[in-house]
Amino acid sequence: MSLAAKFKSYIKKQQLFGYKDHLILAVSGGVDSVVLCELCKIAGFNFKIAHCNFQLRGEESERDETFVKSLGEKYGVQVFIKKFDTEKFAEQNKVSIQVAARELRYEWFEKLRKESDNLQLTIDGGVLNKNKLNRTSHVAHPTYLLTAHHANDNIETLLMNFFKGTGVAGLRAIQPRQGKIIRPLLFAKKEDLLNFASENNLRFVEDSSNLSDKYTRNYFRNQLIPSLQKVFPGVEENLINNIERFGEIDELYRQIIRQYTKKLIENKGNEIHTPVLKLKKIKALSTVLYEIIKEFGFTAHQADEAKKLLDSESGKYISSATHKIIKNRNWIIIAPHNTMTASNILIEENEKEVKFEDGILKFEKTTAEKIEITAHSSIALLDADKITFPLLLRKWKRGDYFYPLGMKKTSGTPAKKKLGKFFIDQKLSIVEKEKIWIIESNKKIIWVVGRRIDDRFKVISNSTRLIKIHFNEL
Repeated sequence: MSLAAKFKSYIKKQQLFGYKDHLILAVSGGVDSVVLCELCKIAGFNFKIAHCNFQLRGEESERDETFVKSLGEKYGVQVFIKKFDTEKFAEQNKVSIQVAARELRYEWFEKLRKESDNLQLTIDGGVLNKNKLNRTSHVAHPTYLLTAHHANDNIETLLMNFFKGTGVAGLRAIQPRQGKIIRPLLFAKKEDLLNFASENNLRFVEDSSNLSDKYTRNYFRNQLIPSLQKVFPGVEENLINNIERFGEIDELYRQIIRQYTKKLIENKGNEIHTPVLKLKKIKALSTVLYEIIKEFGFTAHQADEAKKLLDSESGKYISSATHKIIKNRNWIIIAPHNTMTASNILIEENEKEVKFEDGILKFEKTTAEKIEITAHSSIALLDADKITFPLLLRKWKRGDYFYPLGMKKTSGTPAKKKLGKFFIDQKLSIVEKEKIWIIESNKKIIWVVGRRIDDRFKVISNSTRLIKIHFNEL
C-alpha cells in the first residue's frame, strides 16, 4: 500500500477529520511537513499553511520562511507567517529556548485556528454566532491544526517520558488527536517520509540545529536510539507497537482509577473529603493517591508525603501552589489555600472531646428525661435527630449566617442573620470577633461557639435524643 493510501486509511480509522473540515498545516519547510502538504493535496483536502519564524538561525530562518511561501504558491493556498523574538520571550519568562518556541507557536496556532473557525461560521453558517445558527443555515465545519509528527517522533517522546519518570499516560507518547490539534502522520516512520519525498521529487529544507545534540530530543534521535538499534535491530517497530499497547493499558487504568475515586471522594463545596480508613485498604495506595491529588498541583513525589499524612496527627498538611492536603482526624481533605486552614477540624459522631487552639469541646449524648435545660452560653443543647455527622469546627468568615435562637420574624418563623451583624448587636470587639468559632452540620451552622445556637436545631417538646456540647475556653 502506498504512503498516500496509508495516510487516507489512518485518517479514516482514527476518525481525525473529513473532507469538509478546514485544515491549517503547521509547516517548517522540513521533509516531514512538506510530505504532509503533498499527502493532503493528493488526498483532496483543502488546507492553508502556517509557518513560525523563531529568528534563531539567522539567514537560515529567513531561507525557511521564503521556502514555505513558495509552497503556498505551489499548492495555491494561503500562507500565514509569524516572526517571534524567541530569545527575548525565553529570557523574560525564564524558560528554555525549546519551551519558549513551543509556547509561542501553539499560542499563535490556536489564535489562527479560532479566527478561521469564526470566518468559516460566517461563510458556512451564515452568521458569526454559533448559538444563533437557524435551522436553514448550513452546518459550519471546524478548523483543525495539523502537525507533521511521525512515528519516530513518537518513539523519542516515549523514551524521553520513560526516563523522566512519567506515569502510564506518558507511555502513550503523542496521540493522533489532542483537542483540535491533529497528527495524521504518526503511522509513518521517518524513512517512509524520506522515500516518499525522493520518489515524488519534493524539495525541502534542512534545519541545521537538528544535528546538534545539545537538545534532549536530538540526543535521543542521534545517539541513544541508533545505539539501541545495534543491540535490538527491531527496536523501532517494537516501540511503535508498545505505544499502541500502552494506550490500551492506559484506558483500562483510567477505568479503574474512576472506580476508586467514585468510592473514595466526597465533594463538599470546593473541598474534597476522603476517609482515611478507606484509603488504607487500597493496595496500590501511592498510585491511587497521586491520581486523586495531581489535578490540584501536587507532584508524584508529594504522593508519598500525602501517604504519610494518613498516620499523622490531626492538623498536619502539605501544600501545592494552589491547594492544601490536611489530615483532619479520620479524613484527608483537599481544599484551596483561601478556604482551608490547619484549624478546620472534622468531628465524628463518636468523639467525646475535641481540643483546638482556643479551647476544649466536650460532647455528651443524652435524652430529654436525663437533661436539665440550661441557658448558659458555654453549653449547647441540640436535637440529635436534626444533626448530620461529621461536624465541622472552624473559624467564622465573612458571609456566614445562621438563625439565632429566639430571633423570630413577625410571622413567628426563625429569622436569618449574618454573623457580622450578630456580632455588632452583641457589641463584640475586633479581638473578640477574631476568636469566634462555629460548628457546622451539613454546611449549616448549629452553634456559634460560646454565643448562640441555631434556632433550627433547638430542643423542642417532642425531642428525644439530645447532644450536649460544653465549651471550656483556654
